[in-house]
Amino acid sequence: MSTAVATKQETAVSTEVMDDILEFAGEGAAFDSSEMQIPFVRLLQALSPQLNKKKAEFIEGASAGDAFNNVTNQYWDGEKGISVIPCFQTTKYLEFVPRDMGGGFKGEIPANSPLLQQTTRSGAKELLPNGNELVKSDQHFCLIVEEDGSYQPVVVDMKSTQLKVSRRWKTQIAMQKVKHPKTGAMVTPPVFATMWRLYSVEESNDQGSWGNWQVERIGLVDNRDLLLEAKAFRDSIAAGEVKAAPEEDVSAPSSSKMDGDDIPF
Repeated sequence: MSTAVATKQETAVSTEVMDDILEFAGEGAAFDSSEMQIPFVRLLQALSPQLNKKKAEFIEGASAGDAFNNVTNQYWDGEKGISVIPCFQTTKYLEFVPRDMGGGFKGEIPANSPLLQQTTRSGAKELLPNGNELVKSDQHFCLIVEEDGSYQPVVVDMKSTQLKVSRRWKTQIAMQKVKHPKTGAMVTPPVFATMWRLYSVEESNDQGSWGNWQVERIGLVDNRDLLLEAKAFRDSIAAGEVKAAPEEDVSAPSSSKMDGDDIPF
């Protein structure tokens, strides 16, 4: 059962035109995989520029708590959520210039860099020796599956307060078991054979409220073509053939503290 909701409906085409489209399927759409970048899907917060009519990023009709694609600006109702197949997960360590010093993304720090052991805590932030902020990001490469069966590759990146959700999700994935029909043994299904619902919930404390992800298991992928597509997507990421879109300055203003963390914009 899919709960994904797209807010923009495609115009229906005639059977004849669809036959022609299918006859020429894929023609001209084969690009160098090294040039392809997977968009991020994130939650809109009250202060997100996508909700400000004066900003170029404005998305008409979207509301705080909705999920949105940062490349296409497609958005989904946050309460209904999106149905996803997780295919690959990696953890990134990102360097940002603090907002009060101009802001900006500086790059990725390798997981084996000694700099990661040289940070100092300043309130809710981890600061590098040069004064820039270190942000840990769990990046989940997924296929969003729409109600009509179509799908699209995205990255759901979880930072700050969202890291606790990421940890729970990874635990749930690892704990799944299915019974082998021939041997009777209980085995863990591959990550790309599972489907989950991601939706938003409101969290708050005495300093305000913000949207965060919630994860709910849907079940196993029951479409073989979709399963193979998810496996191929996983393989291409593992081989370094596709990467996430360039990072943005998504660090929250230093004045926005929630439970010791910044709001994950």
